Amino acid sequence: MIDEFVASARDKWGQLTSLVLLLPHGYEGQGPDHSSARLERFLGLAADTNLRVVNCTSAANYFHVLRRQAALLTIDPLPLVVMTPKSLLRHPLVSSPLSAFSQGGWQAVIAPLDPAAEIRRLVLCSGKVYMDLLGSELAAQHPETGLARLEQLAPFPAADVRVLLAGCPALEELLWVQEEPENMGAWEFVRPFLSEALPPQARLAWVARPLSASPAEGSSSQHAFNQRRLIERAFASLPDPEGGK
Repeated sequence: MIDEFVASARDKWGQLTSLVLLLPHGYEGQGPDHSSARLERFLGLAADTNLRVVNCTSAANYFHVLRRQAALLTIDPLPLVVMTPKSLLRHPLVSSPLSAFSQGGWQAVIAPLDPAAEIRRLVLCSGKVYMDLLGSELAAQHPETGLARLEQLAPFPAADVRVLLAGCPALEELLWVQEEPENMGAWEFVRPFLSEALPPQARLAWVARPLSASPAEGSSSQHAFNQRRLIERAFASLPDPEGGK
């Protein structure tokens, strides 16, 4: 139904739809049924501005994306695909002040970086994994690493990403981190956009779960092990700029 009538609505049928899909996309040790949204599938269908695909990590941004969808009903109607991990419904870091609802607006990229920090590695991610990275004890041990997240994946917010990277003049590595296995998730979709926006002095790398036939582990202990390894790899030490380790 999605292939036949939603993704191809404009090209094949000449129809303008603003259908909103809220899809399960949690990596919380609850098994593959909680990670069945198949983000990569929707990103593979995204072309010619036919879909909006988002992965919101704040209450205000979720409010504003739905508000924007309603405002665009008659101006620029598109289907909206929202990745929705259940744990973010109750996560304290997802809450927003009232001013963010009344005065704020939709943010395709959120990057609360310290302008005084010498960011050598920028970790870019999307969704719940940002909260795990932010809450890790390793984050405080690596001030050279900044964290940012893409709230909108498609259409890709290229201009916002370029502005973000321009604010990191000492950048050596742009690291895409995803919870999904290597053969799933957003990496293959975002890679060409990130490569194009990458400053000449920086390299592009990525971190993901191992290749898998299942969207998530069926074992909570295996999930915890892979999640811990994922976070450790995201904060692995960069080579010393003076040539040391």
